[in-house]
Amino acid sequence: MITVRHDWTHKEVKALFEMPFNDLLFKAASIHRENFNPNEVQISTLLSIKTGACPEDCKYCPQSGHYKTDLERERLMEVEKVVEQARLAKNKGATRFCMGAAWSDPKDRDMPYIEKMVKEVKELGLETCMTLGMLDNDKAHSLKNAGLDYYNHNLDTSPEYYQQIITTRTYQDRLDTIDHVRDAGMKVCSGGIVGMGEQASDRFGLLIQLANLDQQPESVPINMLVKVKGTPLEDVDDLDHFEFIRTIAVARIMMPFSYVRLSAGRTAMNEQMQSMCFFAGANSIFYGDKLLTTENPEADADMNLLKKLGMKPEERHDYSDEAYEASLSSAIADKATSELFYEAN
Repeated sequence: MITVRHDWTHKEVKALFEMPFNDLLFKAASIHRENFNPNEVQISTLLSIKTGACPEDCKYCPQSGHYKTDLERERLMEVEKVVEQARLAKNKGATRFCMGAAWSDPKDRDMPYIEKMVKEVKELGLETCMTLGMLDNDKAHSLKNAGLDYYNHNLDTSPEYYQQIITTRTYQDRLDTIDHVRDAGMKVCSGGIVGMGEQASDRFGLLIQLANLDQQPESVPINMLVKVKGTPLEDVDDLDHFEFIRTIAVARIMMPFSYVRLSAGRTAMNEQMQSMCFFAGANSIFYGDKLLTTENPEADADMNLLKKLGMKPEERHDYSDEAYEASLSSAIADKATSELFYEAN
């Protein structure tokens, strides 16, 4: 039985990254198979419900009001339009609908609209996720009461590199928001971005921060930087693709029960690279031609790739977390005969 750890050290994580590539992938894939069906991928769709003019200065983001990009600013979408997009996403196979707003934090006047979005998307039978910036305790509980399942708040990078990327909010601000989300009883979606000019040690540090949280995130998006003209990171050197795959594999080893998501940057990955990421333990993708404001592979291309690999979208189970955990424990105990598990030769 896999034990979840919250005491990872820099030395241990460095050793994982430095393993021979094949050994690392085998270790990650073996852990993945113990806890998930390796031939299923959870499908999410991400919609920008309010675009541009964000007061934060995140150096990777075209939505920041600090930089001159070609992004067209848009006001908060009407609830009906959001629900329409959610319905289309469900029809295309998504089980989770994520809504993102370019805010430092949601204002009191926006909360009734946000809560209505959550309730109406939930009524479609979709899981709901939002990323709205920082949350205080009251707003976190309001979103929970509206029925929000997940809240996304990325740590972005290591604490040591963070100030090179963002100065308008602190690392502790991000950790505090995650605490408020947990206190309200919602699930956490939190990951980061690699390829922002950081050192390898910063990739270690990001994963250590995520894995050593009191409760590991249920969903961990690993983004590869999408360089946007007009942002301070538009000319940063590309990250080696093998280093990205290593990051996926180490995330899977350190967070064995979390969904590890291939997020932004997939348009720069060929089918072979994405396949290696799936083998290394990635089991979630964003589905649709846009991720907030950046390009994403077309839905048909994703379905064709999954078909080539003999994989399929994960189906959503409409039963309680407690029942799911009980069924998962039973499956793990009986893995010798369960269809969910395969021998790794």
